[in-house]
Amino acid sequence: MSINAHLETLKKKHHDMSEAIEQAQRAPGVDGLKIADLKKQKMRLKEQITKLSD
Repeated sequence: MSINAHLETLKKKHHDMSEAIEQAQRAPGVDGLKIADLKKQKMRLKEQITKLSD
């Protein structure tokens, strides 16, 4: 897989993670720890995207 293709895949996952976080925050009864975990995963994706973009 080329770097550009991998970068696009990471960007797609980052976008999907953003949507999952928004949905979890709107849902009643969702554990705050789950949301925090999703946010950490999103941050890791962002770090990978930044590293590959440089």
